[in-house]
Amino acid sequence: LLRWAEETGEAAAPVVRALAAGCAPVDLTASGLAIDHGLNRIVYAHMFLATMKPKALIKLQQYPGLFDRERLLAAHTLAEFDDAFTAPLHGFRDAADYWRRASAKPHLRRIRIPALLANARNDPFVPARSLPSPADVSDRVTLWQPAAGGHVGVAQGRFPGSVLAMPDAVCDWLAAPC
Repeated sequence: LLRWAEETGEAAAPVVRALAAGCAPVDLTASGLAIDHGLNRIVYAHMFLATMKPKALIKLQQYPGLFDRERLLAAHTLAEFDDAFTAPLHGFRDAADYWRRASAKPHLRRIRIPALLANARNDPFVPARSLPSPADVSDRVTLWQPAAGGHVGVAQGRFPGSVLAMPDAVCDWLAAPC
């Protein structure tokens, strides 16, 4: 969504009045490395790969020769998956090239519509050091970076601490006139 807003510029205004991105991995390299290390790798990378590999194999059945099946099956990290599947599928040299070129953070100054970027500073997938500062974004981008909340857990309101509840602050922000 952020990349679309960046690439579309002023032309985004007739399509959407405002947008909000929650827990967005704006620096794909930092997020990819975070998912591939420590407890994240043991728990989350394994879980993500268990759902993504079968979907990729369906694509391979639809389009034989699209990517190297054995390389995909051997992937044990998000980086290896992106090297085997995502990067070649979308014309990138490898995962590092994909992560660098597809990241939103370097282009956040190009957003020309009101945008809220909400990221908890303790998100295990989006390291605090990778989050944008006010100097990294256009004057149309509002940064909301609470200290706690984890990944998608910045909920406040009816269900405090529940990852099922969207924060009232995000809904209020979207409802406010721009």
